[in-house]
Amino acid sequence: MHEDWIRPAFATANVGALMSTRAGGVSRGPFESLNLGSAVGDDPQAVVENRRRFAAALGGAAVWLQQVHGTRVVPLTPADASAPTHEADACVTSETGVACVIQVADCLPVLFAAPEGRAVAAAHAGWRGLAAGVLEATVAALCERSGAAPRDIEAWLGPCIGPNEFEVGADVLAGFGAEAARPHPRFAARAGQPGKWLADLPGLARDRLAALGLTRVSGGSWCTVGDPSRFFSFRRDRPVFGNSGRLAAAIWRRG
Repeated sequence: MHEDWIRPAFATANVGALMSTRAGGVSRGPFESLNLGSAVGDDPQAVVENRRRFAAALGGAAVWLQQVHGTRVVPLTPADASAPTHEADACVTSETGVACVIQVADCLPVLFAAPEGRAVAAAHAGWRGLAAGVLEATVAALCERSGAAPRDIEAWLGPCIGPNEFEVGADVLAGFGAEAARPHPRFAARAGQPGKWLADLPGLARDRLAALGLTRVSGGSWCTVGDPSRFFSFRRDRPVFGNSGRLAAAIWRRG
C-alpha cells in the first residue's frame, strides 16, 4: 500500500476502504504511474501489474466493473473476481473475501457501509448516473442486503472534478431539474459565457444522499482536475493525450 493512497474512515472496524492516487505503479508517460484502467491506451502489462499492486492492498478479491454511466447495481461474491466483467455502475456485497471497486477519472466514487459492516457498496457517479439515480439504487440495494435504514448508512465521497472546474451546459441542468433562468445552489452561471455553468458534482451527490435520509457523509473535498501530480483527470488530460488514466476506490467487509 503506497503512503499517498487515501484511506477513507468508516465508524465500524469491520469495514476496510482504499482510494488510489497516481502513485505506486509502473505505467509511463501520460499514464504515470498507477493507471488502473485497462481500456485507455496504456501498456496492458503495466496495467496488470498496477492492478495486482492495488488488489494486494485490499481485504478481498477485487471485482472490476464495466462502467456505462447507468444505475445497475450488481451483488458480488468472491466468485465474481474470476467471472466475466459485469456491466454496471455500482456493486454491493454482504460477504467477506471480495472488494467492491469503482474506477474514476473525474466522475465521483461513492463508498457505502451499513452498521457493523453487515454489507458494503460502491457507486460510480458521473453526472448522468447521478441524475438517473445510481446513488438511490445503491442505497436501496445496500439496505436490502443489510436490513439497515438509510439513516444508518455511512457514505464517503472520493476525489472528482471540483466545482470550480466542472463546466456544463443546459443539458446537465435539465438532468437535475434545474432551470437556466433560475438560480440554483449547485450551478453557478459563468460570467460572459451564455449557456455555460459550473456544476458542483459532490454537492449534487450530497443533496441526493440527504434526500434519502443519510446524515453521515464525509469526503468530497479533492479536485482531480486541479491536482495533476496526484490524480488523473479525463477533462484535463484528454485534450493533451487523447485519454486519461483511471483511479480506483474500493471497499470490503473485514473477515
